[in-house]
Amino acid sequence: MAGEARKLQLNELEEMRLFSYENAKLFKENTKKWHDKRIQPRVFEKGQRVLLFNSRLRLFPGKLKSRWSGPFTITKVYPHGAVDVCNEQSGKEFKVNGQRLKHYLGGEVDRAKTSITLEDA
Repeated sequence: MAGEARKLQLNELEEMRLFSYENAKLFKENTKKWHDKRIQPRVFEKGQRVLLFNSRLRLFPGKLKSRWSGPFTITKVYPHGAVDVCNEQSGKEFKVNGQRLKHYLGGEVDRAKTSITLEDA
């Protein structure tokens, strides 16, 4: 009788495990749908000015420092999201993932000024 009870417990445990795997799969699918629905496609064209996200900035102190650098000018757009950008000051050209870029909507940047005081703002 104890053997029969143990077999029933093992079967129930197996059903619970399969049910958990199914729930985890459904959760991942729903999370992916939610995330993909909120991604905004960015279309870049040659000659546009963009900002580049610097993911390595967290190595340096200063949590209020902006992680976006630039502006850069787009020189070439590849079909699968890669983009060639050119640094305006140094003239260097390099290839980056298009997801690390965002459109630059500001005007000219005064590079001589490194900080802004509260009185100036």
